[in-house]
Amino acid sequence: MQIFLQGKLLGIEDFLLAPAGGERDHAFTGRSHWVSLLGEILPRALLAELGLAKILLGSSGGGQFLLVLPEEVRAAADTFLKAAAKEIAALSDGVVKLIWSVTENLGDWSDVRRRLNEQMSRLRGTPWSEESSTSSGEQASDAEAYFEGQLGWKLRDAEAVGWSRETPGRILVGEGQHVWTLTGSPESLPFARHAAPNDSGTEPASTGVLASRAAGLGTWGVLRGDVDNFGIRIRRAQTIEEHVQLSVMYKQFFAGELEVLCSMPEFWRKVTVIFAGGDDFAVYGAWDALIGLAREMERLFRRFTETNLTDYAGPEGKTITMALALAPAEDASLGSVFEEAGRRLEAAKSADKDCIWLLGRTLEWKQFTEAADLKELLLRMVTDFGCSAQYLRDLCGIYRETQSKMSKRQARKMGGERPWRYHRRIRRIMSAARPFSGPLRADYQKARTALIADLIGRSAVTVKLRPAGRVALEWARLSSEV
Repeated sequence: MQIFLQGKLLGIEDFLLAPAGGERDHAFTGRSHWVSLLGEILPRALLAELGLAKILLGSSGGGQFLLVLPEEVRAAADTFLKAAAKEIAALSDGVVKLIWSVTENLGDWSDVRRRLNEQMSRLRGTPWSEESSTSSGEQASDAEAYFEGQLGWKLRDAEAVGWSRETPGRILVGEGQHVWTLTGSPESLPFARHAAPNDSGTEPASTGVLASRAAGLGTWGVLRGDVDNFGIRIRRAQTIEEHVQLSVMYKQFFAGELEVLCSMPEFWRKVTVIFAGGDDFAVYGAWDALIGLAREMERLFRRFTETNLTDYAGPEGKTITMALALAPAEDASLGSVFEEAGRRLEAAKSADKDCIWLLGRTLEWKQFTEAADLKELLLRMVTDFGCSAQYLRDLCGIYRETQSKMSKRQARKMGGERPWRYHRRIRRIMSAARPFSGPLRADYQKARTALIADLIGRSAVTVKLRPAGRVALEWARLSSEV
């Protein structure tokens, strides 16, 4: 008889954000690599240790895995995972917890999945024993050196990773009793690890260096993305084959497309990958490059779903939501900005789907395109028509003042403000432009009229300031800062 074994890592986000001494950004990167690779390495190492065929690996990555095993190896698999779980708990000081469930291959896949998930639900609330979940001071120091050194930077250029019985919860770089390649083979592990190089090309660029490479304001940020209702899409799978196909398809998209996209000329010196999971991703880098990367990732994901998911009913798993958080200071920690991006992502997904939280607003992707076009028009007023860059900050003030004076309920009730007030104020703000004559004056008047319409709409009676306009103003302001 065959059995299904499902494994999952809990506490990943808490572990990434846990305090770290020394090089905190190095430790954050190493922790991210560790949890990303555990979901790939552990099931492969289990099969290798038991002498079983690779084809028994169902799905892996994103902090979880699924295996099909003979009933005879159930006890051996349990021993293997207990040893791995104990060291995983020690390395993470009890924050990361490996749990697994097992059931017989009996009944429809929906019944099998239900039994696996019910076991998982019970295990989630089971506390670790104190012995297995805590580490000594020496172990904690060793773990910190492991994440900062071995997985923080060394893994960036490694050609292979491995696993050994002596250290069942560790990912080894280029060595081990069982080794898997990261590059140059169809069987390579899907692992996105692009890192923008520093000026000398000897190691990944720091956040400060990435900030200096941004156009306009010198700052950096973190971009996070997550597929909308991916869990629902997976639960609708009717067979194990469909479940595996969907899991592998999404995982390969994020790992492959993100790595290729980050190697493009406009991104390779400005963006570094944090992780690419089964249904999500995170990167950090220069703020302007992250906005461009978000736009490209959405375009590629839309094309991916149109090509591969046309036979699947419903919108679940076919859209993606993202959020960009900017560092409040150049020396801000990578973990804190990552956490802020996560909060903004959750807020965006709670309010809507298929959207992006950007520069203070949640926009649908169609509105994002409108904001990008309007940003170019705003900058053109400075570069082509001589408006002072100060006018961008003054225009931003219109939004701030309106928001402070009028609640959302009041705005809905009143239908907005009278449009001529905005026309008059915008003309006054832009009056610093040098005088024009002839065709250039006509171009200026046309651009100003289009700008007003894009900011406040075309109604002659009432107006509500458009969120895409607010984002475009912030975007243009940041682009014009020096």
